[in-house]
Parts: sequence; C-alpha cells; structure tokens
Amino acid sequence: MAHVVIVGAGQAGAACAAKLRALGFDGAVTIIGEEPAPPYQRPPLSKAYLLGEMEEERLWLRSADFYAEQGITLRLGARVEAIDTAARVVTLGGEAVGYDELVLTTGSVPRRLPAAIGGDLGGVFTVRTLADVDAMRGEFAAGRRLVIVGGGYIGLEAAAVGAKLGLDVTVLEMAPRILQRVASPETSDYFRALHGARGVKILESTGLDRLLGEGRVTGVRLSDGRELPADFVIAGVGIVPATALAEAAGIAVENGIACDDHGRTSAPHVWAAGDCASFPWKGGRLRLESVGNAIDMAEAVAENICGLAKAYEAKPWFWSDQYDCKLQIAGLNAGYDRIVTRPGEGGAVSFWYYRGDALLAVDAMNDSRAYMVGKRLIEMGKSPAAEVVADPAVELKGLLKA
Repeated sequence: MAHVVIVGAGQAGAACAAKLRALGFDGAVTIIGEEPAPPYQRPPLSKAYLLGEMEEERLWLRSADFYAEQGITLRLGARVEAIDTAARVVTLGGEAVGYDELVLTTGSVPRRLPAAIGGDLGGVFTVRTLADVDAMRGEFAAGRRLVIVGGGYIGLEAAAVGAKLGLDVTVLEMAPRILQRVASPETSDYFRALHGARGVKILESTGLDRLLGEGRVTGVRLSDGRELPADFVIAGVGIVPATALAEAAGIAVENGIACDDHGRTSAPHVWAAGDCASFPWKGGRLRLESVGNAIDMAEAVAENICGLAKAYEAKPWFWSDQYDCKLQIAGLNAGYDRIVTRPGEGGAVSFWYYRGDALLAVDAMNDSRAYMVGKRLIEMGKSPAAEVVADPAVELKGLLKA
C-alpha cells in the first residue's frame, strides 16, 4: 500500500492530507508535526487568540475526530531529523519511517533578535506558534510597556492587540516607513494614522542598538542613543523558510525549497508546498507567505501525487486585521510605478497598484467589494483605466464586464 508522508503539520500539511482523501487516495497518509497541537490556523494567533477572544480548539483546522475518520495518522510532537531520498526514509527519534511520496510542508520560522544584543533575555518574544503566544499572553496587562521591533503586519497586529488591552505600545521600524517592504506609502500612511489615533507610538528610521536588562529585558537602547523602558519586547522582524531539513538531504533550495510548477523538488518522489516552497513565476521564482498559497499549492501537490498532472497557478491574496480595520490584498505589487486611490463608503478606501497601464494589486481597507473586484480583474488579466477606477461614481462590478 502506498504511503504518503507529510512533514509539517500546518495549513499546507493538513490541506494536502485532506485533498488526498477527497481525491480517493486509499494508501496510508501520515502527517508529522513538531508541535503537540493538531494542525491549526496561525493568523488568529496575533489577533483573536492573543486578545482572548478565541479558544484553542477554535484554532484547529479540523475536529479532533476528522483525522481518525479519514485514516490520516497524526504524529505530533515529533521532529524529523533526516531524510534519505535514496532509501525513501525519514528518521525521527531514531525510528525510520518509509515513504513512497514525501511532501515537505515545513513552513517558516521567525527571525529572532541576536543574542549579542540581548535577544536571549527573558521577556523577549516572537509570534509564530501557539506556544509563542501562550508564553506572552500573561504579559498583556493594562499599563505595561510593550516595545515591538519591526513595523510589518505581525508587529502592527500585535501593537493593535496591546493598544486595545490598554498597554503603552511603541513600534520601532528601521526603514523610513512602516510596511515599506510590502506596501505603498499610502497604505503606510493609513496604518500609521490608525495606530496613532489609538495612542501607539511609531518610531520610523529608528534602529535597535540593544536590549537592556540582566536576565530579563527592562528596556531598549535605540540606534540614536535614546533609551526606552520596556516590560517586554516582541520581535516582528520577518520569517524565513524552514529549509534546513531539505538542504541536509541535498534537495535544491532557492529562496525556499525549489519546486517545479507541479510542486516537485529536485529529489525524486519529494514534493513541497506552502511557506517553505518556491515555484516558477513569470520567468523567475516566487515564494508566498500566505494561507491561500499554503492551501492551494498543497492541494495541487495532492492532485499531482494522484496523477492529475496539474500545474500550480498562484492567485496571491492576503489579509490583516487591526482594530476595526480589515485590510485585504489581492495580487502582488512588485514593480508598481503609481497608485490610484479609490474612496469607499463610511471611510473605506482602496489603493490600486499599476505598472504603466497594467493593474498589479489592490490594498482594500474595509472595502471588500473593491478587494473582490480587484482580485477578479487581476486573475482575468484585465486592467481598467486608472481614471475610471479613481472615480467613485463608477460601479466597480461593471469593470468586470468591460
């Protein structure tokens, strides 16, 4: 009986296993995950779960009974130590587990602040796993001083939770503006104002020199010599693909585990999907850190394991929740040369990214209609004229028929 082993019990791993069964695959399926919890959603960790508005079981992607009912073996709290691609074996805890097809859905790991500048002090946290958030939840008490290093989406989401719970929150961003790597100046301005109105202090063009304290963090020293007190610190300085296992097995890595357009890696019978994987995209390679990509790519891999020979076509979309604002992003904005602003109803707004006359992406703040239409337009390869998009009198749905 064929055996598919999936290494990584996150969104991609769970999606791959479920899709295999949905397609009628009747061999053995095993998911191996390092965390003790069954596969769960990560996005709510820095939002509803951290706020205490969501219980752990509501994070789970499937009920506790689903895996047993589907004949999917979960091996949790288990770390794969090595892959032997010639023998088709993975090793964990000294045990060799054979596979016919191996799927790597190892995800990503957060960048940590270096120990040389105090990153190993107590009270310094990252936001990636359930254990990470459980460890920091007790720190979120009104009046305490939180310093967040990094003004990306994770850092800003944590800042929103802190502000809502009454903490004194400061965000440090080394770049000239928050969200600089991923969004337009207009989107940065929107979120800077949103946080400022709720008392969050955002310090841009401000680097971290070191963390202060003996044993536990008590403050931060900035690159300009200023010192700020801190009861705890969150590092939101990005993530990197978890490729060490693949590299040690001699599998090609290029900004993630390198796959072809079907999800195959350089090793026979080894596939990859999700945050850890890069794939061909418009003459180069792309790696996406998103729920949508994790699910869609993992399902494409399952289809190809089942012999359907389906090329993966990414349809990038992302979201972020901060306070009462829901940001929805469609497309990829790399290479844009102008922004078109479209006002919505009740303070909603969307920013449309163009390169020349081509629509690349849309950032929609509390404007789900702009997001949905923008997403469809991008997927259809349609680019409405910028002046038409900017006109609030133009009905967005009509653009799909133009």
